[in-house]
Amino acid sequence: MPHVIVKLWPGKSEEQKRRLAEEIAKDVMGVLNSKDESISVAFEEVPADEWKDKVYTPDIIEKPALVYKKPGYKM
Repeated sequence: MPHVIVKLWPGKSEEQKRRLAEEIAKDVMGVLNSKDESISVAFEEVPADEWKDKVYTPDIIEKPALVYKKPGYKM
């Protein structure tokens, strides 16, 4: 029952988010052998000026063992 949360800056269209959710679900099905009805994808928009405090520090810096694709930037 994978649930994927994508945190991103505001400004992406509903079409972009819908397409990304579909592609993520396809990859999850292929890699994890999951069924489509078992997968959910959510988007959480975080403004750029809040990114460090709401995403970078708590999700990336403080939980490095959980981050499988590290960002190429530092804050």
